[in-house]
Amino acid sequence: MGRFDGKKALITGGARGQGRSHALRLAREGADVAILDIAAQVESVAYPTSTPEDLEATAAELEGFGGKVLAITCDVRDQTAVEAAVAEVEDAFGAIDIVLANAGVMASYGDKKHDMAAWDDSVAIMLNGVYYTLRAVTPGMIERGRGGAIVITGSTSSYIGVAYKPEMLNPGQMGYGAAKSGVLSLMRNFAMVLGKHGVRVNTVIPAGVATKMIRNEFFEADLAGDAPGGWMANVMEHGPVEPEEITNAVTWLCSDEARFVTGQSLAVDMGTMLL
Repeated sequence: MGRFDGKKALITGGARGQGRSHALRLAREGADVAILDIAAQVESVAYPTSTPEDLEATAAELEGFGGKVLAITCDVRDQTAVEAAVAEVEDAFGAIDIVLANAGVMASYGDKKHDMAAWDDSVAIMLNGVYYTLRAVTPGMIERGRGGAIVITGSTSSYIGVAYKPEMLNPGQMGYGAAKSGVLSLMRNFAMVLGKHGVRVNTVIPAGVATKMIRNEFFEADLAGDAPGGWMANVMEHGPVEPEEITNAVTWLCSDEARFVTGQSLAVDMGTMLL
């Protein structure tokens, strides 16, 4: 028996990174899982973003657990596309119980970080896209009366500034911070309204996670290469964690073990925000 037997999950940004890790855990624990992903390059982002092959490979892994799987190419910047994807999942699964609004990019480095498109994409994916997702799933979750859990991926940048040089006040970096701060308001407001319907809404707040978002040549050159001592330090004196460490927290937030936890931000930051 898995803790999510009979549950239906929708995950944005599910092709790789944290989203893939979350999807695999939920499927392993018995959930039917739908992964949504752009599966294409975001032009303002320097590192390679997800591909159709990433989406297909993750879907194949999920199918190995025996539950229903949907893999949908969806750009969360497009409200109509998000609404269509949610409708497709509801039709195929009959319900959505778990929503992980996880899709994200980092346009903070590389040649295009000073273009306003870097701001636009950051906010469109990590703030607008979260709102479109929550707005699309909420009516069905209320109507079905099954309760549920929503977890939004935030960041330590939801709470603290990380810029240490004027160049970091670029549209990409500022868009990232603005979006990650904005989702806290979305979380709190949706939690206020959905609580009486048994739907819990929380954020998970990671520090550095070892995905392609930071494990790439552009991050090392533009940011980490000249960072001052103690930049993004944490009290555990640990480097970036693996995605599975964030999945552990997300899994708990979605489970019945956290059935009275809502409107909260769970930091998995090794004590970064203590400093």
